[in-house]
Formats: sequence, C-alpha cells, structure tokens
Amino acid sequence: MWYSAVAWIMTLTLSLLVTPLAAAAQSAGKVPRLGVLAPGSPPGEPGRGLDRLRQGLRDLGYVEGQTIALEVRWDEQHPERWPDLATADHVQLHVDILVAGTTAAALAAKQATSTIPIVIASSADPVGAGLVASLARPGGNITGLSAVEPDITGKRLELLKEAVPGLSRVALLLDAGDPHRHVRLHDHEAAARVLGVQLLPLEVRGPDEFAGAFQAAIQGDAQALIIQGSTLFGTHRARLAELALASRLPTMAQGSRYAHAGGLMNYGPNNGEGWYRAATYVHKILQGAKPADLPVEQPMKFELIINLKTAKALGMTMSPSLLLLADEVLQ
Repeated sequence: MWYSAVAWIMTLTLSLLVTPLAAAAQSAGKVPRLGVLAPGSPPGEPGRGLDRLRQGLRDLGYVEGQTIALEVRWDEQHPERWPDLATADHVQLHVDILVAGTTAAALAAKQATSTIPIVIASSADPVGAGLVASLARPGGNITGLSAVEPDITGKRLELLKEAVPGLSRVALLLDAGDPHRHVRLHDHEAAARVLGVQLLPLEVRGPDEFAGAFQAAIQGDAQALIIQGSTLFGTHRARLAELALASRLPTMAQGSRYAHAGGLMNYGPNNGEGWYRAATYVHKILQGAKPADLPVEQPMKFELIINLKTAKALGMTMSPSLLLLADEVLQ
C-alpha cells in the first residue's frame, strides 16, 4: 500500500515535469494561434529570425502544431504589403498574439488592431515611432524588443573611423519615408562633432534613387557611408552593397544582414536574439500578462561583423585590433 502511494506520487511528479509549460496557456483545449509578420521571403537568411522565434518557443515547452500554432506571413520584399497582411491574414483569422519583425510591420499591426496583443521582435525606436508610450510602461497592446538605436550611433561612427584612417567626411543614407529621420540625423550630427567628422546627409525615397545618392556621396568627397536602419534599406541591402563596392565606399550599417549581403561592417544588436526573446513575451501574455505592463526590453549585447572579402575588394587592410573586436569575420 505504501509502495503504491509512493509510486503514484513519483509518477504524478514526473508527469508534471514533462508537461510542456505551454499547456498552462491553453484553455478548454484551445491551441493558441500566433500571427507572425516576417520580413523577406522563405527560405533564406531572413528566415533565421523566424527560426530563433521557434527555438525560443520550443525552449519554453511549446510544440508547434500541438500546443501552439504559427500563422506566418512574409512581405516578399514589399513592405507596403504589411497593412493587408496584418488585417486580412491575421486580424480576420482571430490570432491570439501578433509578432512583428520590424517597426513597419508593428505600425501596420497597430493600425489593424487595438485589442490583439502585439510583440515587436525588433524596433530601432519604438517610442519615437509611436508604438509604445515609454520603454518602462508601454501602455496599449504593444510591447517587445527595442534596438536602442540612438545609444549606439556614436559607436558605429567610432568603429568606422578606426576602419578608415584619416576619415574626415562621411555620408549618411537616410530613408525619406522615415518620420523620425530628423531625430536620427541629429544623433549622427552630435556624434560626428565629437569625433571631428563632417557629415553629408543624403535622403532617398526608394531604390531607384540609390544610385544617385552614391553619386552625390562621391561628388561630396565622402570617404565612407553610414546606412541608417530602415526597412527600405534592409530589403535592398544587396543592391546597396553592390553600389558601395562600385563606388569604392566603405559602409557601416545596422544588423548582420548587411555584412552577409556584401556590406563592409555592421554594428548593432543581433536581430535573431530579438526574435528569440520575443518568445518570452508571447509566453507571458499567454499566461495572462498584459502588454501594457511588460517593459520593452533593450539588448544587452551588440555585435560587430566585418566582411573581410569586401574589405579586400575595396583595397582596405583592416587593423588587427578591429578584427579582434569583431564578433564575426566573414572571409
């Protein structure tokens, strides 16, 4: 009798340990549906963010298709599709939570719904973009990850100056469609003054203006180019890398996708980690937490990626000290 009781307790304990944490999020057998707005198109490099989200969910005990369902929609290199994807493909499907991979996707989701919780996987400035009231108290139905873009502007310029000895004039590529580009410009101007560098701002409205911007950079005697974080630029990063190489301009950008596309250098948060951390927000919300009460998380680590093949094509020799700082060197 005593042995049977012990065995029953042990069996019960073991069953509790192996039961997925996600089960607590379900009610009456309902499988939560997670809508995902992902940039790019499957398969391919941008899919790594989605892979990290899935890994984060697995690490929290979720089993896709059993304890959670994902409704993934890609913009197929056309960010203007976000409003339709958010409304028709997610809100009308009555998903429980929306995960937005970019600021533009999050803005489209915000316009589509004020009730469905929205988790941002990555946004350079969620407060400035009007997505949340503050990082500590987001308010509304949106929370997630911030890339704290203004805090690392100076570091990017500092690294670029180390890569290009004698750097005195730098072009800054800005997205004219970014309502906060003036704030970004101000941040870069402040950093440039501190480092004794002249800044040449260049605004573009679309990919058809890229070539003209690079020509203006050359005519303006720019020795390097900084690519501001933008969905437009991320979508056409390979084209920007081609133009930079043809123009003999070293580039510094945000996010590892630029270096992998042929850009010279990147410095910023790892976007894949933002997707991974987004799973934690999904879990908390499914457990009953409100987005308004979940502080927006800022990245703890920034990574430097250098494309050594591009450096060699530009005739550059990267300093050993800079290469030692790099988290990844692409050969």
